[in-house]
Amino acid sequence: MTQRFVQSSDGVRIAVYEDGDRNGPTVVLIHGHPDSHRLWDPIVALLADRFRIVRYDNRGAGDSTVPKRTAAYRIGRFADDFAAVIDSLPESGAVHVLAHDWGSTGVWEFLARPDAAGRVASFTSVSGPSHDHLNRYIVDTLSRPYRPRRFLRGLRQLGRLVAMAPRSVPVKMYRANVVHTIADARPDHRIDVPVQLIVNTQDPYLQPHFYDDTGRWVSRLWRRDVKAGHWSPTSHPQVLARAVTQLIDHLEGAPAARELLRAQVGRSRKPFGDTLVSVTGAGSGIGRETALAFARDGADVVISDVDRAGLDETARRIAAVGAPVHSYTLDVADATAVESFAEQVCAQHGVPDIVVNNAGVGHAGFFLDTPAADFDRVLDINFGGVVNGCRAFAKRLVERGTGGHIVNVASMASYAPVNVMNAYCTSKAAVYMFSDCLRAELDMAGIGLTTICPGVVGTNIVEATRFSLPDGRSQDVETLRARARKGFAVRRYGPDKVANAILSAVQKNKPVRPVTPEAYFVYGVAHALPQAMRSSARGGRII
Repeated sequence: MTQRFVQSSDGVRIAVYEDGDRNGPTVVLIHGHPDSHRLWDPIVALLADRFRIVRYDNRGAGDSTVPKRTAAYRIGRFADDFAAVIDSLPESGAVHVLAHDWGSTGVWEFLARPDAAGRVASFTSVSGPSHDHLNRYIVDTLSRPYRPRRFLRGLRQLGRLVAMAPRSVPVKMYRANVVHTIADARPDHRIDVPVQLIVNTQDPYLQPHFYDDTGRWVSRLWRRDVKAGHWSPTSHPQVLARAVTQLIDHLEGAPAARELLRAQVGRSRKPFGDTLVSVTGAGSGIGRETALAFARDGADVVISDVDRAGLDETARRIAAVGAPVHSYTLDVADATAVESFAEQVCAQHGVPDIVVNNAGVGHAGFFLDTPAADFDRVLDINFGGVVNGCRAFAKRLVERGTGGHIVNVASMASYAPVNVMNAYCTSKAAVYMFSDCLRAELDMAGIGLTTICPGVVGTNIVEATRFSLPDGRSQDVETLRARARKGFAVRRYGPDKVANAILSAVQKNKPVRPVTPEAYFVYGVAHALPQAMRSSARGGRII
């Protein structure tokens, strides 16, 4: 990293630092208060191999001059400093900008100038709004009390700014700009430069809905909501680095990454458009119908199963609705195979936004009649498969930093004990509790988790179910299978309804979703009258 100084229009010396690839596109990084150029160290480490990085200390920070006059901290002066820095880079052409807090506000001010569009190729703004847009938001919301929800939001936003500004902003900076923001805002501050918003949903200063109106002023806009506080440059550097890289690559001619397409404001899309979904056990039943439902609603789908023939049929049906599909043979009980699968999927297609851990097997029989190997098989697939899927993909979702959703398919049997379904009920109850624990853990990363609990649903699980019978009764297996097949057929509740419930639960971020009427009923009884469920478990019989 090299240091030099440039002089702003009012004589203030600005300390400028450069590193990275001098032959790459130029990215200018601008910090806010109370930081210095060192705020960007984690992000520079992620960008320096591809981009020429220019960053500087704002006036009053680091090695730059600390002016004494309050007027020297007007937001227009911060725009002047930015202009002086990019003017000192004549060979760079238009620059890409990533700015935070007051640094971002200064860039918004610069973009109001007539020649800005030719000097800035893109602007990624983090927690630093245009003072003009802030003014319009406050005025528009508070001048319409007949729209109570919007009025109260505006009132809360104003209250946050008033309460926190004296504590979060140097007195001179606050005094220099507060009157200007209230009295001198431009009524029509429009921006022709491509703008990308990083919206920190837990920012104590700015509520997420404040940015909902930004599209009024910006002709090309992308928005990414991140579950982060004000200082996301240090808490989520990978998110900011990836966002800047994807936008620059696209503006320079590369196809837009799926994540960038999803961030584009105003883009027409289906409910799950620009979304990547992974579904295990997709060779038949609930898994197949879930993959098809997501595909119809716009998603790119990754499907997996141990059944290659069933998987090929699912892929054919997805292709028929015009959706991209990627197919993998996978045994979810094999932890090493699942990790390898996740690595391959993420490398080739990106991290899935939604992961559906659906693969499972049926089993019936008293515990004392069930061989240890059969019991372990049910746990390894039904529970172990879910654990393996979550372990492989949840860590990658957290590392990505932009949320996502996991669906774990349990069963009504997870809260309904049955004496002749010990292995199955145990495996699904484990999925239920595991999901409850993991949901609480992933919430801090903005990742949702839904536990799906179907009831009696007509799938091919009956054909694949193993029966553990007392010695000498093995001849009764097909009789029992036929009886179960008939019962499911009479019920006439297909896997497509479970698929619809899964999509709805993801959209609404439901923690637990029983599906069939009996699943809802038993769910209520299990929580209100647990002893009744324990008593009913004694009445089961397999032959």
